[in-house]
Formats: sequence, C-alpha cells, structure tokens
Amino acid sequence: MTKQQLTDLLNSVKYPNLDKSIVDLKLIDDVKIDGKRIFITLHMQNEEAFSYLQSTIKDLLKDFTVEVSLKALQKKDIKYGSTQKPNNRASYAKKVIAVTSGKGGVGKSTVSTNLSIALAQEGFKVGLLDADVYGPDIPRMLNVVGEKLRWSSDDKILPTENYGIKSISVGITTPSHDTPLVWRSSVAISALIQFLEDVKWKELDFLIIDMPPGTGDVQLTMAQEVNLAGAVIVTTPQQVSIDDVSRAIMMFKEINVPILGLIENMSYFVAPDTKAIYEIFGKGLGEQTSIYYKIPFLGKIPLLMDIREGSDSGKPPVVFGDESVKGYYKEIAKKIVKSF
Repeated sequence: MTKQQLTDLLNSVKYPNLDKSIVDLKLIDDVKIDGKRIFITLHMQNEEAFSYLQSTIKDLLKDFTVEVSLKALQKKDIKYGSTQKPNNRASYAKKVIAVTSGKGGVGKSTVSTNLSIALAQEGFKVGLLDADVYGPDIPRMLNVVGEKLRWSSDDKILPTENYGIKSISVGITTPSHDTPLVWRSSVAISALIQFLEDVKWKELDFLIIDMPPGTGDVQLTMAQEVNLAGAVIVTTPQQVSIDDVSRAIMMFKEINVPILGLIENMSYFVAPDTKAIYEIFGKGLGEQTSIYYKIPFLGKIPLLMDIREGSDSGKPPVVFGDESVKGYYKEIAKKIVKSF
C-alpha cells in the first residue's frame, strides 16, 4: 500500500459529530508503512475522540498490523480578560447583547429567538449565539434541528441561517437531540469561546447571546471576553422568578454591564374563547422590580398558545404570528435599538 492509497482510505474516517474527515482536519501528523505494518500518528487534543478514531482506523485497516499513536497538541493559552477590561472576541459585532434570566423556564430562549428575528426585520445583520450549552433550544426554535456543523474553505465554522439571522449552538454538534452534554464548566467555556472566535459570522450589527439561567461561569466569562453593550433580563411575574432575577440584576450591576431592560414574559393568559385575562403567575411584579432597581421596563409578553406552538414547531411567532403577537417582540426590539 502506498501513502496516497492510505490517505485516500483515511479520508473516510470522520471526526466524531463532524462532517469532516481526519484528513480534512489535518489531524494526521505522520504515517509510516513497513510491509503489513502501518504506523499512524494523530496530532490532536481530545483523548476521548482519539480513542474513537484509533478504533475506527484499526477496523478500517484490519488486514494490517496498525499502531495509532497520539501526539497531543499544545493547549491554546487563553488569556482571559476581566469585567473591568474585557477582551474583544466579537469585534465583528457592533453591539453584543446578553439575554439572561435568574431561573430557567421563563421563556428566555423564546425571547432571544424572536428578539433576534425582530431586529433582522428592522434591517439589521443579526447573529444568535446559543450559550445555554446544557439546554440548547435555539435549533428547534429556528427549525434547524437536523443541521450539523459545516466548515468553510478557510476552516471556519459556518453558522446556520434561517429567518434572516445567523446562529450557532452546541445543539447541532451532537449525534442526536437527546445527547446530554456532561461537561465541566471549563469545557463549556472553551466551546463558547470557539463559537465566538472560530465561527464565520462576518460583520454583524447585533450579536445576541442566549445565556443559561443563573449567575454562573458562563455569564461571568461572557462579561470578561466580549464587550457587552448591555443585558436584557427576562422574568415571569412569579415571586420565585423575581427573587432569582434580582440576583441577576445585581450581578450585572456589580460587573458594570449596562442593563437595557427587563421583560415580563408569560405576564398573563388570555382565554381564547372569552378573551378574559388571567394573571396566572402574579401581577405587576416585573414592572415593580424594574422601578425598584431603576432599570427600563421593556414590556409584557402574554402566555399564549400561539407562542408556545410556534416555538415548538420552529415557526417563530414574530414571523408566523398575527400582528398583535408580532407586535410584542417588535416593540421591544425598537426600544432596545433606541437605547443606544
């Protein structure tokens, strides 16, 4: 077997969860052929992926005695910024906005998706980064669940595109939608930094970052690694949500990130038959909280079946809803634009 014949065979070995081979990714450091013995050295960092590739290569070349060794890449020296002097890893975006919440289940990803599209409908170039690595819902809401990572000719990750915006999410890196990402926070942070630096976003007017709930590593790291133009905070009027969102507000105040405003989601329920209004989660606490903390109140979004059904089916309400539903997100988008 010649080296070219071996390279052609190895070109069929795909890196786990990617549509690129180890040849495309230039992971082969050295190859030696000695009769029926083949020695292959892979140059990479991920030991778990190496074990998979080692087994795959041996199965492919089962008629030979194969040794596959690992030459570990030197780890990239990541010099983290600080909240006082953040890095600028998203220099391609004129404005970077974090959409966050104190607790999960308040509709933060729904707001992020529809807000991003509403900004695009105003004529802006918009990217949406799904930073909620443990619950990546953006692919479903943008109807790109079946897509996988694609790469440009200059080895940049290509973002998915739909409804006039670009997006990236760990949800398109997993073999199936229910694959859990059992990552330590350091691994999650590294993935997000790669999404900031190694995705071919091109020039953007707005990069919206859909944060995970809470006040943890991701929020702090984003404040250190990008120059955040501001944060949009999502809550429901329920007291436990307000308790948690208050902590998120104070965190952003303490790290000097401007708060563009508070959105009260699932504010009330409108009965489809009688049009009666039911304040299921409480009344007025979102607006009261914005007054207490002296931050803008961006608006109320009701609890509507149209919003839930559209989000679940990949048909964002700001695109497919009636004019009244579209208006909730469009008005908030206009307020955010005017705040700059």
